Amino acid sequence: MQRLKQVKLQEISKIAILISVLITLPLTLSLFKSVWLSDELFSRDLFNDLVLKLLFFFLFSWTALQFNTNWIYNIRSKKKWIDLGIRFLVNLTILITSASIFSYIYPYFVEKTISDREAGFVIFIFIIVHIIILFISRILRLQIIQRENILENEYLKQQNLENELTALKNQINPHFLFNSLNSLNYLIRDNKEATMFVKKLSFMYRYILQSGDRDLVQLKDELKFLESYIYLIKTRYRDRFQTEINIDEKYLERKIPPLALQLLVENAVKHNEISETNPLKVIIYSKNESIYVENKVRIRTTLAEGTGNGLLNLYKRYYMIRKQQIVIDRKNEFFRVKLPLNKML
Repeated sequence: MQRLKQVKLQEISKIAILISVLITLPLTLSLFKSVWLSDELFSRDLFNDLVLKLLFFFLFSWTALQFNTNWIYNIRSKKKWIDLGIRFLVNLTILITSASIFSYIYPYFVEKTISDREAGFVIFIFIIVHIIILFISRILRLQIIQRENILENEYLKQQNLENELTALKNQINPHFLFNSLNSLNYLIRDNKEATMFVKKLSFMYRYILQSGDRDLVQLKDELKFLESYIYLIKTRYRDRFQTEINIDEKYLERKIPPLALQLLVENAVKHNEISETNPLKVIIYSKNESIYVENKVRIRTTLAEGTGNGLLNLYKRYYMIRKQQIVIDRKNEFFRVKLPLNKML
């Protein structure tokens, strides 16, 4: 689970100070009136009462704010009712403990026993303040979420601009390329293997162009494209590269981002040894509303050149388009990637 951004301690402290000042404002005015607007002597008990409440309500507010804005999100459970239970119990504990400690130490500061009526009033004040803190905590958390959404949107806009720029830089006239492939196909028409290679390459390029403006494609179309890509790879590696595809027909109409499967197969080819003694086998299968692509890991001694961002880009693209997360599993000696196919929310 991704770690949520924390509300700054400085912001929490400022709010806690403001709450404690507002709660003790009537007491502050009373102390001011007794000292400056009358001939009464300075009331030490009144001053101690003010200092105690200022300090205590600050600590109470700071603890409740810190828990409800930061700490609770570090111990979140996958089940919502457990989260609510933990939140309720801890908040109740903070409230009862704070009110009890205040009532216990109050006589030592003010030098008088707190009456039952005053104790009930203090508990009432604690409850009201705690309710206000819960609302403030929610507002602070919503502000964090809003800021993160704004930053994410700005990042996506920047990425889109960079992608558009890259597309303009790498733009090739499709007609020129297809005409060139047709001319090449004519020149090698007597070589059946080479002719098939060119046809597969032509189909792949046409598929890439057609899917370039689509966020999702049907799984059956992606598998057809993958078949052409596998043909090109097997032309190079022959029997040293093998694939096994077992996809339930009920998933063929489901949609995934274009070139997702091809990227995973390419990633396996790029990072694993492919030899006569250690052939590479990539298994693609469906299970529990997901597609799995896995292979046995045999790390190359010399890695092929690449940016290393292929899986990361697929992860981001899958999440942005389908609002779902791919799962990358590197346990044991197998490398496995799970692509969810269940309906989007």
